[in-house]
Amino acid sequence: MISPKDSSPAGRHVLVELNDCPRDLIDSAPRLESVMKSCAVEAGATLVSSHFHRFAPQGVSGVVVIAESHLTIHTWPEHGYAAIDVFTCGKSSIADQIAKLLIDRIGAKNHHWRAFDRSPSTPAVLSQDQ
Repeated sequence: MISPKDSSPAGRHVLVELNDCPRDLIDSAPRLESVMKSCAVEAGATLVSSHFHRFAPQGVSGVVVIAESHLTIHTWPEHGYAAIDVFTCGKSSIADQIAKLLIDRIGAKNHHWRAFDRSPSTPAVLSQDQ
């Protein structure tokens, strides 16, 4: 059994805001799915599955499940905006690499991202029975 001292943080969570995106790309479920899957593989992630849906009249939501965790995207083509979530367990550098690749491949003119290390916390002792 692995003790908590031996386990690494649960993972890395990157939230990406993309603005001024090419509207034709962020309104195409097949193209976004291809871009997201290729970025995941290029960064060293292991693909498990994916599902993308285009809404009427516009917008796409999609998820790529990777062995390390997941990538999701939600788009608002009418605003040139996309929100991306990348979560990886184990190799935290994969999340950052996927995010950088997605920013480049989607071609947003403006972007912002935040990254968080995720890990289990030891519960605080609120009281002890005596």
